[in-house]
Order: sequence, then structure tokens, then C-alpha cells
Amino acid sequence: MYRAGRVLGITALAPAPGQQVLDLGCGTGLNFPLLQQRTGPSGTIVGIDRSARMLDLARRRAAKAGWDNTILIQADAAETDPATIAAIIESQGGKGLSDAALATYALSLMPEWRKTWAHLTELLRDEARVAVVDMQDPVGWARVLTPLARAACSLGGADITAHPWQAVEQTCNSIVRDSARAGHLQIRAGTLPQAGRRNAGRAASGK
Repeated sequence: MYRAGRVLGITALAPAPGQQVLDLGCGTGLNFPLLQQRTGPSGTIVGIDRSARMLDLARRRAAKAGWDNTILIQADAAETDPATIAAIIESQGGKGLSDAALATYALSLMPEWRKTWAHLTELLRDEARVAVVDMQDPVGWARVLTPLARAACSLGGADITAHPWQAVEQTCNSIVRDSARAGHLQIRAGTLPQAGRRNAGRAASGK
């Protein structure tokens, strides 16, 4: 059901060989195979999650596949200083600022997802690519499935009304829009502006 969003999100993100990609809320590493196909052995995958149990499973997945270019960090992205995360990445052989970032079904789990988004952008270089994949109520003929979609999201702790892809719409340039499963899965990807322009936009919005 939800793999379709991961495939479309990583396709829209379009990471290139050799790039460092930050996987926010990486969980058990379900995105890793698709990201590894794109970035190759010369790239780096940085997985961040606050759950030690999830990261342990992600670590096993990477070890089994022989992906020694994977960095895993246990952290609450909303509360941890981005500079601290950047320093940890560098200490493990990565770059402080990543070339791209992906959040699949993660931001809607976070009550302060806008704060997490702001921290995420501080971990990316100028003109980095970023993609968000998340959920909303189905549309069209599939509206009848709304109770099931809401129940599934609630069971998983996600806020189906959060619509965190709005951050991509509001912040990025060259936006790619896609959807799947009768609109239940929403995909947005775009290119961040330069840091100075991002900071000006935050100041103008009072953030």
C-alpha cells in the first residue's frame, strides 16, 4: 500500500550517484534499498530516527546487504540542535550538510513537524533537493474509504490532517507533485533556495 509513495518520492527526489541523502524518520530502513540504487557505493545514506529499536532493525538491514556507506543516528529531530546532528555525521565520515533529504510518512507523526522541517533544512546545503511523502484523506471515488484511511493513520500515530508536504510547496523551487492510491498518498519534491533567501523568508513569516 505505502511502498508506492516511497518509490514515487525517491523518483521525485532524484538523488544522484555519490550524493549524501538524509532519510528523516528512517525507521527500519525501508527506503535504503531504493536510495542505494540511486546513490551507489560512493554515496552516503544518513538515517535519523528517535527509536533505538527501529534503528537496530535498520542497522541489521544495512549490515545484511553490506551497505557500509550508511550512517544511523538516534535523535529527536524536532528537539536536537542541527549542529549537533551535523557534528555526529561528520564524526562518522559523512558531510555535515547533505545533498538531499527525504521524509516518508514521518512528519505527520510529529506534533511539531514544522519545527522538524526547519531543523531539516539546516542540515542541507544550498539548492539541495528535498522530498516529503505523507497521507491525506482519499479523494474522488475513494472517499468512501476515508474512515479506513483515518483509522489506519490513527493506529500508527499519524495525523492525517497535518499535510506536511505544504512545507515543500511554501519553501522550495522547481516543485514536483505526484500522488498515489486515489490521492491518499501525496508526494512533493523541490529544490531549496540559498540559505540567505530561506532565512529572509522565515523572518518575513515571523518564524
